[in-house]
Amino acid sequence: MKVLLLKDPKEDDCGQDPYVRELGLYGLEATLIPVLSFEFLSLPSLSEKLSHPEGYGGLIFTSPRAVEAVERCLQKDTKAEAWKKSLKEKWNAKSVYVVGNATASLVNRIGLHTEGESCGNAEKLAEYICSRESSALPLLFPCGTLKREILPKMLKDKGIPLESVTVYQTVPHPGIQGNLTSYYSQQGVPASITFFSPSGLTHSLKHIQELSGDSIAQIKFVAIGPTTAHALATQGLPVSCTAESPTPRALAASIRMALQPHAC
Repeated sequence: MKVLLLKDPKEDDCGQDPYVRELGLYGLEATLIPVLSFEFLSLPSLSEKLSHPEGYGGLIFTSPRAVEAVERCLQKDTKAEAWKKSLKEKWNAKSVYVVGNATASLVNRIGLHTEGESCGNAEKLAEYICSRESSALPLLFPCGTLKREILPKMLKDKGIPLESVTVYQTVPHPGIQGNLTSYYSQQGVPASITFFSPSGLTHSLKHIQELSGDSIAQIKFVAIGPTTAHALATQGLPVSCTAESPTPRALAASIRMALQPHAC
């Protein structure tokens, strides 16, 4: 059975995307199509802030792209040397909060220890931070232009200082229409389509509706988390299932459940 995942392919240490592998264990043939691209912003400003850990109580990462922005700052020779020599250790003496295992693994890759990764979304991470944070210094929050305000608001309501810096913006992937058209012409209408973000839904839905035609009613729509599920419902699409957590294993289990005759 063929399923479509609207995300970037990401190979792991085994040379295969973990979502494709997990779905394959259930006998499902997954295809990945990226629907978003990202442009990085304000990297000199972020780099300067990373140079002064003494001014912050810690870091918050709610997306892999924010971590990539930090990685790009560290690619400069002088910054890479300073990071290895002292900055990494100084940041590790503070709290580094993250949402999800995928983001956590990227943060670990740049040498930082993380906490909060089991929180499935920004709201739960905010609750976690509020239960632990006591520093008078602001938390540094690299984020995108489409960040939701729920985390900043919850921290503000609890009196926890936060310094947001916008380091990337989300734009439609230039190959969305062509890739989707090619998929439908070769594979037909998928049994299930999984959306990974509200913005991914926004940029792909029109093409999916046009390509699916009357067959759209037979597609099981799955969301990676509650925020994306809400965006699907707002568009009037039935949400067959939402992954319990944003992980390959949880998503594969949800899709398998959705494709059973009496799905959730």
